[in-house]
Amino acid sequence: MKFDTPAGTNPIDRLRVVGQPHERIDGRMKVTGTAPYAYEHHDVAENVAYGYVVGSAIAKGRITSIDTAAARRSMGVVAIVTHENAGELGKGAMNTVKLLAGPDVDHYHQAVAVVVAETFEQAREAAGKVRVSYERSEGAYDLAAARDEAPMAGDGHWGAPATQAGDFESAFRAAPVSFDETYTTPDQSHAMMEPHASLAEWEGDRLTVWTSNQMIAWGAGDIARTLKLPPENVRILSPFVGGGFGGKLFVRADAIMAALGARAAGRPVKVALTRPLMANNTTHRPATIQRIRLGAGTDGRITAIAHESWSGDQPGGAPETAVAQTRLLYAGENRLTAMRLAVLDLPEGNAMRAPGEAPGLMALEIAMDEMAEKLGLDPVEFRVLNDTQVDPEDPSRPFSQRRLVDCFIQGAEEFGWSARNARPAQVRDGRWMVGMGVAAAFRNNAVMKSGARVRLGRDGVVTVETDMTDIGTGSYTIIAQTAAEMMGLPLDRVQVTLGDSSFPVSSGSGGQWGANSSTAGVYAACVKLREAIAGKLGFNSEEAEFVDGVVRSGNREVPLVDAASNGEIEAEDAIEFGENLSTSHQQSTFGAHFVEVGVDMATAEVRVRRMLAVCAAGRILNPMTARSQVIGAMTMGVGGALMEDLAVDKRYGFFVNHDLAGYEVPVHADIPHQEVIFLDETDPMSSPMKAKGVGELGLCGVSAAIANAIHNATGIRVRNYPVTLDKLLESMPEVA
Repeated sequence: MKFDTPAGTNPIDRLRVVGQPHERIDGRMKVTGTAPYAYEHHDVAENVAYGYVVGSAIAKGRITSIDTAAARRSMGVVAIVTHENAGELGKGAMNTVKLLAGPDVDHYHQAVAVVVAETFEQAREAAGKVRVSYERSEGAYDLAAARDEAPMAGDGHWGAPATQAGDFESAFRAAPVSFDETYTTPDQSHAMMEPHASLAEWEGDRLTVWTSNQMIAWGAGDIARTLKLPPENVRILSPFVGGGFGGKLFVRADAIMAALGARAAGRPVKVALTRPLMANNTTHRPATIQRIRLGAGTDGRITAIAHESWSGDQPGGAPETAVAQTRLLYAGENRLTAMRLAVLDLPEGNAMRAPGEAPGLMALEIAMDEMAEKLGLDPVEFRVLNDTQVDPEDPSRPFSQRRLVDCFIQGAEEFGWSARNARPAQVRDGRWMVGMGVAAAFRNNAVMKSGARVRLGRDGVVTVETDMTDIGTGSYTIIAQTAAEMMGLPLDRVQVTLGDSSFPVSSGSGGQWGANSSTAGVYAACVKLREAIAGKLGFNSEEAEFVDGVVRSGNREVPLVDAASNGEIEAEDAIEFGENLSTSHQQSTFGAHFVEVGVDMATAEVRVRRMLAVCAAGRILNPMTARSQVIGAMTMGVGGALMEDLAVDKRYGFFVNHDLAGYEVPVHADIPHQEVIFLDETDPMSSPMKAKGVGELGLCGVSAAIANAIHNATGIRVRNYPVTLDKLLESMPEVA
């Protein structure tokens, strides 16, 4: 199905199932431990061995020798694979670095070997006996030191590395009120609960991998290219993913090393990466340096806005697109954005939840507060004043929907923003200094081609098959809701099977496109199934109504199950998004975050006391699962604001705090009551579902709202994340 015109009335609009709050249909399996994650597939392969990955002890250089003799003599060892016996490997399309080092080493903890043994413990013990000799080379590990020499990023799928409109420099110099500050965000880890893990099994030259992966078709293609196999000889299964946040968008070392280990051992092999390997061997969110300049008239209207960002990555890598939101979020005739990319020999930088906008808004939304303070304006008022209904870099392109102002107005009323004291460090509650902060939320609405197969069985159950993944987001549930709505059935008469590369290719889970795109693909397949059923039962498909388990037209109705009395009926289709709507209109999602914090007067301990997110993201397919996504994102924003920081050893090029003891993330005790409001809206230009993504929008802006609240509470402005105690203590007001 080609979608290139606004969606009109369709069966989804009945909202009998879609748009209603349903518990996740996979929830019981999750909480009872019966949902099999990648490392937990116990009955799919026999005689399974276990692999343990050895990571490089240097960040840059060459392997001069590998001595595996002692390891091979260890108890239970079945096979050891290194670059010396792995055979020639190809390069997967989506990977910027090799997944097996040798002889060159690209980054610390890059896989140099996998040891396969009868048990995990035996593999781990033997891995400690592998002796690798290196010739270390000088590397670059410090973004600040590389800043001045960093070139402009190259063109890529993220858009142009630099944009201009009007004459920024002249307008900035002429502005009655101006602002120029620099902010930094640190390297961050995905830190998902489920590690990168895979079980690989060969049958002749055909490979099956049970893995934890967000994008099944991408993963299968990367494995095929890396191992130089025909694509049809690779099958990936990933029915449940225990968190990804972008870290599992692409195939990682666990899958490749499991496949190589299984081939060498002649039996199935399981591999799970340890926490240190997850931080250093896989990917992370790159650190940024961001300079923001704002110029405005005394009336508060922005006349000049510039956002320049520096980040680093491996050779051939991509920038952290921290200027993305600044190109679209606020009005201003004279504009400039630029992204510069330094070559760093740290582990690979790549997508992490809301890449670009998450770190970009951490800087921009503090800058907006600082500028509002210079202008003597309320932070909400300043943002509302500079709203725009068109792409500010291309005013001929209006937004398909843009209700940012509504988010601010409703949020301010709900949160009690009018009670905020504009003078910092004025409100106290016992030993706590109390402040409120606000920030805009913005994330573009991406869509991806997505396919599905649907089948009506003789028992009246509709089965949906698509390689879509559920990374904890509720894909099973919203896909079932879509099929139930389209076929006029209750939710318990729909069965959904996901995460198998033998199924039609879906959008996969990433970039906030998963929910909208994958359900639109199921919608397209259901349209075809409805046509087939209507024809079978003698109805005009355009007039037939599917509701309450019957097919109805005029005075005639027939039970849906009758259509399959002589055998199941199957249909397959995909949603393909045309260019018309994406070129004529800008599609984005919007929101507003409000936060209240308390800061201990003596210790500078920060406690988040209240949080509110107001989101405008098209039709909400399931308010219950969508709320879960947003509060999870808000929680992640607390981590970004107050604690998350991959500390770089700038001498040897690795992340020091590479486990959950040293890399801190929020826990339940850190998180207060959270409220989420979804504006009632639909966006017919987005898809037949009239929905958009929301799981990454909930993160964007949260950290800045917290930083702004800390400033309101204490009068201290911190521009270098995370906002830790040491950055507050020296400037804390005297305790009365």
